[in-house]
Amino acid sequence: MVPVQNDSRATTTLWRPTGPEELDLVRDLGWRAWPPRLPEQPIFYPVLDEDYAIKIARDWNVKHDGAGFVTRFEVDTAFLTRYPVQQAGGRTILELWVPAEELDEFNAHIVGKIELVHEFH
Repeated sequence: MVPVQNDSRATTTLWRPTGPEELDLVRDLGWRAWPPRLPEQPIFYPVLDEDYAIKIARDWNVKHDGAGFVTRFEVDTAFLTRYPVQQAGGRTILELWVPAEELDEFNAHIVGKIELVHEFH
């Protein structure tokens, strides 16, 4: 994780590959929070590498949902220390595993808005 100084507190840039339904929910939340997980989604997985997020959105979300999107957002770095970086494959396939029951608290530590940065169809 690479901290960035933003609004006088250090933040870390995260990416989230997502499908159209989740993106609509983020839009409904004013681009400031992630929606609650479904019962079959016990973990929220933001990723630490933009290229990895692009690969998931392009290769998985498009195939399963007809479209894939990559979002970028900043989170208070000090808060993120509670989530060890998980290596989900190769050395750049890095994720944070946020338990669904902690998502409201995670959302409270997002700094600024969630941005849509890539779109695939």
